[in-house]
Amino acid sequence: MKHLLCLLLFSLPLHAADRAPNIVFILADDLGYTDVACFGSKYYETPNIDKLASQGMKLTRHHHCQNCQPTRAALMSGQHSPRTGIYTVGGIDRFGWESRPLRPVDNVQELPLEKITIAQTMKQAGYATGMFGKWHLGEKGQHHPAQRGFDEAIVSMGRHFDFKTQPPVEYPKGEYLADFLTDKAVDFIQRHKDTPFFLYLPHFGVHSPFEAKENLIARFKDKPPVGGHHSPVYAAMIASVDESVGRVMATLDELKLADNTVLIFASDNGGVGGYAREGLKKTGDITDNAPLRSGKGSLYEGGTRVPFIVRWPGVTKPGSSSDVPSIHVDLYPTFAEIGKATPPANQPLDGESLVPVFRDASTSLKRDAIYQHFPGYLGAGAGTWRTTPVGLIEEGDWKLMEFFEDGRLELYNLKDDIGEQKNLATENPGKTKELHTKMIAWRESIKAPMPTKNEQQTTAEPKKKGKGKKQQAD
Repeated sequence: MKHLLCLLLFSLPLHAADRAPNIVFILADDLGYTDVACFGSKYYETPNIDKLASQGMKLTRHHHCQNCQPTRAALMSGQHSPRTGIYTVGGIDRFGWESRPLRPVDNVQELPLEKITIAQTMKQAGYATGMFGKWHLGEKGQHHPAQRGFDEAIVSMGRHFDFKTQPPVEYPKGEYLADFLTDKAVDFIQRHKDTPFFLYLPHFGVHSPFEAKENLIARFKDKPPVGGHHSPVYAAMIASVDESVGRVMATLDELKLADNTVLIFASDNGGVGGYAREGLKKTGDITDNAPLRSGKGSLYEGGTRVPFIVRWPGVTKPGSSSDVPSIHVDLYPTFAEIGKATPPANQPLDGESLVPVFRDASTSLKRDAIYQHFPGYLGAGAGTWRTTPVGLIEEGDWKLMEFFEDGRLELYNLKDDIGEQKNLATENPGKTKELHTKMIAWRESIKAPMPTKNEQQTTAEPKKKGKGKKQQAD
C-alpha cells in the first residue's frame, strides 16, 4: 500500500511553483523601439504590452542585428554572426555592391546544422518545445525547426492573409496570420500546462506587406498623427501583435501558470522608419524611430535598439527598467540558466546571462561592452545605402562605429546624444582610440572576416536586384 501511494505521488504533475519555470518568448518582426506606447508612442495603442511592462522590467538598451536573419541566428545559436556566417538576408548580390570599394563577405543563408539551438538545449533539460511563426533559418529538411530541437513547429512568413505554412496546415479563409499563430501558441500552452515548456512565438507582424484587419484599421482611421506615427494600417498591425500578447497572458492566468512563467517580448530589429530623416527617401516612412537615428538596415540605434520586456513574477520588480547594454546572444545563456539547462560543451556562447539584471535592475554584467560586425551592404534604392560595411562597440554611455570603406570613425555619447548627431571622434581622441583598440581585439578573438577590396569596382549605378520593395523591406 505504501509503495502504491509513492507511485501515485510521483505520477502526479508537479505544482507550477515546484517545477522549472516555463519560458515564453514572443518576437515581433520589424517593430521599432518607439512603436509601443510604453516605449514612447503617443499614437499606437498597445495596452497588453504596456501591462506586461508594468508587471515586469523594461530593458531600454537591448540590441539585435540590423535585419532579420542574423538576429534569429544569434538567438538560436547564442553566437555572433562571424561564428554562424549569417550577416544579413539572402546572398551578397541582393544589392549591387559592384560600384563600391569593398566586396562583401559571403553570407550563409541557413543556420549550419552543427549549431546546437537553444531549443535543443532546453529539450535536453526536460522542456516541451514549440515554435510557431517566422523561422528564416532554413525551412526544408534538416533545417526546419522541427528538426532543430522543437517538438512542434509551424513556419509561416511572407503574407498576413492567404498565407502558407510549412508543414501545410488548413485554416479558415480570411484568417489573419498573427491570430493563427496565437491560436497555435495558446493550444501548445494548454496541452503542456503540466510540464515545463519553452514556447517561441516569432510573429511575421509588423513586417511588410502592410496588411491588417479592417476592424482594427477603423479604430485608428480618424486618430490624429503624432510625430512620425500616423498610419492606421500599421497601427492596426501593431494592435494585432498586442492582442496576441494579451491572449498569451490571459491563457497563462487562466491556467494559473503566470507566476511560474518567464514571459519576454521583443522585436527582431529596428523599425522601418527614419529613412527620410537620413535623406534616404523624400517621404513615405510608415513609422519613425525618433529620437533614435535611422532604422532597419542601419547600425545606428534606430536599426538595432529594440523594445524588450521581461516579466518573471517574484524575480523582476514590477514597473522597473534597466539601462544595462544587452544584445541578442545574451538570450541563449539566459534561457539556459532559467531552465537549469546545460549549455553545449563544444559551442562557445558569446553572450552573458541576463538573470542578474532581471533580479536587480541596478546591477552590472561582467563584460565591459557589446559588439556588432557587419561586413556587407544594405541598399535603400537609387544608389543609396542604409549601411555600408561597419563594426561597432558600445561601452557604458559610449558608442564607436568604424566604417570599413574608408576607416571613418564615429564616436557618440548616447547618454547626451541618443540621436547620434554629434560625432566626437576628433574631439575625444583618447576615448576613440581606447574603444577602437577593444573593437579590433574583439574582431581578432572571434575571427571576424573583413570585406576585401573590390578589384573590379565600377562607376556604374548599382543594378537593381529583385523587387525594390522587398529589397528595402529586408
